[in-house]
Amino acid sequence: MRVVGFILLSVGLLSAQLQNTPDPSKDPVYFCPMDRDVRSNVPGKCSRCGMKLVAGVPDPVEYHLDLAVTPRVAKPGQTVHLKFEVHDPWKGNLVKKFNVVHEKLFHTFIVSEDLQVFVHDHPTWSNDAFHYDMAFPKSGMYRVLGDFYPEGGTPQLITKTIYVSGSSPAPRPLTQDYTPKQGENINVEISMAPSHPIAGRNTQIRFNLTPAAGMEKYLGAWGHMLAASDDLIDMIHTHPFLADGSSEIQFDMTFPRSRTYRVWVQFQRNGVVNTVHFDIPVS
Repeated sequence: MRVVGFILLSVGLLSAQLQNTPDPSKDPVYFCPMDRDVRSNVPGKCSRCGMKLVAGVPDPVEYHLDLAVTPRVAKPGQTVHLKFEVHDPWKGNLVKKFNVVHEKLFHTFIVSEDLQVFVHDHPTWSNDAFHYDMAFPKSGMYRVLGDFYPEGGTPQLITKTIYVSGSSPAPRPLTQDYTPKQGENINVEISMAPSHPIAGRNTQIRFNLTPAAGMEKYLGAWGHMLAASDDLIDMIHTHPFLADGSSEIQFDMTFPRSRTYRVWVQFQRNGVVNTVHFDIPVS
């Protein structure tokens, strides 16, 4: 999981570099010499002790994400409240400042155990936490991915797990599915180089979109991709490597393990967000 976490963090760095948000590999942060959890992207003084903040390169450390579910026992079809709290890795204090990444402070992806439920949405900020309501449609395990960028830190991609009460059948094994998909107002075809992806090596995943007229950026990017392994251990959020608003869009992906991955892609055309998926076996 440490290797996967590094991959997820690297993807998060790429996400930040696609916008006018701080680049942790280049832009310094300012922190208090006494209280290192007090951080800022601009110079100033510590809000706690008044010491002058010093510049430095942020360490790529993982923050703590707490997810509270109300009611605690989620039931199918019942609206539950999700509360996300972020704590710093030094003293465990609440983090209250975040950088905007792709037009939002917090992105969440929710995927069901059988890979039939997919949600990409954005919890709202209030009372020092992010909040989101959802009615889970069926029983079973759900993986929840939080994508956020604490001010003075590095981009974070952290997964949590929710169990919805009741019995659920065992998920069906995934098999290769490269068939063209029809979204709301666009057709999506997939091709890859190499044609048979290998774990640990770069794969160029190319999409051909028709019609291409009316393509628009969605949340600041020409496309969004979430790749999830069939056992839901790996979840990777990334954006196009090559895209210019034409019919051709390329993502670069390094699959961490030899599994079958379900890949959801989202493209916006004429104000409509299209979500389709493909199943990719990785050797």
